[in-house]
Amino acid sequence: MSSKLQQLFTDCAQSPWLDTLSRDNIRGGELQRMIDLGIRGVTSNPSIFEKAISGSLLYDDDIAGLKGQSVDDAYWNLVMSDIQAAADMFGDLHRASGGSDGFVSVEIDPRLADETNAQIDAGKSMFTRVNRPNVMIKVPATAAGVPVIEELLAAGINVNVTLIFGLPRYDEVLGAWKRGVERATAAGLAAPHSVGSFFVSRVDTEVDKRLEAIGTEEALGLRGKVAVAQAQVAYDVFRKFVAAGAPLPVQRPLWASTSTKNPDYPDLLYVDTLIGPDTVNTLPEATIEAFADHGTVKRTVDADTASAQGILDAAVGVGIDMDDVAQVLERQGVKAFADAHEKLLAALTPKLKA
Repeated sequence: MSSKLQQLFTDCAQSPWLDTLSRDNIRGGELQRMIDLGIRGVTSNPSIFEKAISGSLLYDDDIAGLKGQSVDDAYWNLVMSDIQAAADMFGDLHRASGGSDGFVSVEIDPRLADETNAQIDAGKSMFTRVNRPNVMIKVPATAAGVPVIEELLAAGINVNVTLIFGLPRYDEVLGAWKRGVERATAAGLAAPHSVGSFFVSRVDTEVDKRLEAIGTEEALGLRGKVAVAQAQVAYDVFRKFVAAGAPLPVQRPLWASTSTKNPDYPDLLYVDTLIGPDTVNTLPEATIEAFADHGTVKRTVDADTASAQGILDAAVGVGIDMDDVAQVLERQGVKAFADAHEKLLAALTPKLKA
């Protein structure tokens, strides 16, 4: 009998990906168990690697062998080793899917989030260095990052656009994707693959705080609804963009930050409501277990787009500035990743000198 994760793909054309990566789950068999259950890709970010490397003894031998290197070089040696190992584990799936799935994502140094040219150079260097066809380079959807998306795709590099929090920036991302893929194919390169990572639960965290400050009955009634509504509207934007004449393969919307932060909300609020074709959902391990236990495999992401738009309109009507929400969350997201990166470098520094 197929698992619910496998059914997400076979019945609803959604790819479930794992939202964590570490040497422990690679070597300990947990990542392979997830692949066997139906996980079709994995994402990483600086926060994930900070927790992985700081919390495991499996990196100590490699760190000892990196003494004499700069802390930045040592960090990337550790990261690239894990990314390559994970990509190899997903290699069979990548080939069996015709190159459309089985991806592993690795993020450009988050300290470069506001530097376009530096990100382009870093992304190209990383893709060459990791040397695996099923790796995606993660680019933050900042104003400086949008041109990076186009340039990396134009060079035939797979891209995971991360930290998308609002619809206006998503429009920019889709445009950059289209131009980049068209340039790649015009240059005779194989069309690269891409996903656009729309963060979900963090939107409710920020919006709910503002709704509670407004305090009216109408405002309070919108708590826990806006993030899903915005993601559903984003999916509608994606479908219309593709229908208007977009290149293939499409840039799939990816639902990120899908664990429920508010304990009063259903644990699968950001999973059961966002199932549909040509999408990806990145799931923490606890959410995967919850979905296997009581998740519902049913197309929901476009079940009622009009109602989703109505919720967004209602939020604006009570005084929520969704553009400001997106800008605040983008700044917080970039800072959180940069802080995690710096924290890990600080932890590695004495180990490299010991």
